[in-house]
Amino acid sequence: MTTTDNERPDSPPAFPETSVEQTPDGGFRRQRNYFPARFGWGDGQIPPEPGRYHLLGCPGCGWARRQRIVLRLLGIPDDAVPQEILDGRDQDGWVIDRVPGGVAERLGVDRLNALYRATDPAYQGRGTSPSVIDIETGRVVSNNYHTLSLDWETVWSPWHADGAPDLYPVALRQEIDLLNQQLFDDINNGTYKVIFATSQGAAQAAKNVFLARLADLDFRLASRRYLFGDAITDSDVRLFQTLSSFDRGYRPGLIAKVGAAPRVVDFPNLWAYARDLFAQGFTDEVELRYLGLLPDASGEYRSGFQGSTDDLPTPAEHLELWREPAGREALVGGAPQYSGPGSGGSYELWRFARP
Repeated sequence: MTTTDNERPDSPPAFPETSVEQTPDGGFRRQRNYFPARFGWGDGQIPPEPGRYHLLGCPGCGWARRQRIVLRLLGIPDDAVPQEILDGRDQDGWVIDRVPGGVAERLGVDRLNALYRATDPAYQGRGTSPSVIDIETGRVVSNNYHTLSLDWETVWSPWHADGAPDLYPVALRQEIDLLNQQLFDDINNGTYKVIFATSQGAAQAAKNVFLARLADLDFRLASRRYLFGDAITDSDVRLFQTLSSFDRGYRPGLIAKVGAAPRVVDFPNLWAYARDLFAQGFTDEVELRYLGLLPDASGEYRSGFQGSTDDLPTPAEHLELWREPAGREALVGGAPQYSGPGSGGSYELWRFARP
């Protein structure tokens, strides 16, 4: 079952990557991103140019919602990084919403797959969310959701609003990188490891890791307002992307696969933390519709992976719960240091790619 990115590494991987996203023991192993280019001014990098690079993504996709949140928090205007919605997907791939001056209108295509094939005729996968498109050439620039937000936070700083937060502070970058890797493995991708596992043992193991990580993060946030203390960082965006969509999106799929699963509200510090971020602009009206908390134009509510939500509040009631005050303002002076990852000086061993 191919469910995610067809990926191309910068250099050959240590072991073969295939289009089959399962390991021999039935685990789900997400593929690499095929277009990994970074924004920047170095060799092989793409100099930022306002208005030229359009961000296409489905607001229901956590990888795309991460970019939307970061761009919003930084105040990068839409005329600098135009955002377009992918909505609807079938055997021909994602459909690009047609908007005036947008990719579909200017390039004469309505499917993301067509842009991938035009960029690389050898590409055998499907177009993925999010994707950055060069509106002048019609080519895919990047589908690397791992690094895109870091580029918005650094290389695109000339277009940040006055007073924008520093989501990727230099002093914490190595520890942020390591925590982001842990968040991806255990939380962001952890739900998919359960739902897309092809053996019950792999699904149960992934569920155990996911719940253990939630418990660990719940403790971490008992004494810190945010993951690294008093200031929001890129890591908070990545954790929020899963917390915000878990109950109505992923949880029904987990229950269908491995039985009972807790709600975010069952982790009191995580739940208050998520509401705290929710109140600070981590969602907009479009995203609320894709999260199943507001109805779309037809009056229908969207749902996530197949499964029942009968044990949840109604969407309207759930939205009101999200809007309840979090009461975390008194958590000041929280230490950025935690027991891991990166403790024992291990963070010094890692030198991740920099923008």
